[in-house]
Amino acid sequence: MRRLMRRLPHGPNCKLCAAPFEGPAGAVLRHFHNAGSGLMAATPSLARELESQGFERVLPWTRGVDTTLFRPRPVRLFGDGPVFLYVGRIATEKSITAFLDLDLPGRKVVVGGGPQLDELTARYPDVLFTGKKTGEALAECYASADAFVFPSRTDTFGIVLLEAMASGLPVAALPVCGPQDVVTNGVTGVLSNDLRAAALAALSLDRARVRAKAAEYSWENAARLFLANVTGACRVGRERAPAARKLPLAKTSRPPQARV
Repeated sequence: MRRLMRRLPHGPNCKLCAAPFEGPAGAVLRHFHNAGSGLMAATPSLARELESQGFERVLPWTRGVDTTLFRPRPVRLFGDGPVFLYVGRIATEKSITAFLDLDLPGRKVVVGGGPQLDELTARYPDVLFTGKKTGEALAECYASADAFVFPSRTDTFGIVLLEAMASGLPVAALPVCGPQDVVTNGVTGVLSNDLRAAALAALSLDRARVRAKAAEYSWENAARLFLANVTGACRVGRERAPAARKLPLAKTSRPPQARV
């Protein structure tokens, strides 16, 4: 379901988004998931999308971030000028060129690997492409930037948004599914269809407030929400069980003997 929903960025009225839920395949998905006591969705946008397509008992379960690893640090790996950072897979669907083509002061840094890495490295010689980073090295990249630019229109969440915010790094993004659910406009980032204006405006946001808001997405809070959903689903399951037991049971034939 998670992979399927990644391809539904346009809203309930979009024929492309509705297509996976139409016909026999959609009926099977709804029958399978609606038989359970709950279906967890990462964002309110996804929850609304699922409900509009006939899925029932949709429960919120946000992603979490390691707020110990991703935190503000006194490092400047990329110099003192304004540094605009992108972290993620370097592929066409991420719309990275929408960031790279922006007329911005200072420096642009791209962290990550993917099928477009060599192509974009050649096309944008003034941009620093670091390749894939993990752990402490990745955390220092976030802490060394001044704004995190997220040009994607197709991500249903964007865990990198949480990593940036936990590092005290303001976000500049489009007002689409994912960012509009995670980023608090004017507090943890700036959402605008003018990505350049959003990136410049993000520079003036209070990084301490960005970090404080990110604490709401700690692993502890994510775990508490998950457990609350499971507990509630168990109660719903017990309430539905008596009605299910009243249904007539079909007679079963004797299982065939195994052949030796």
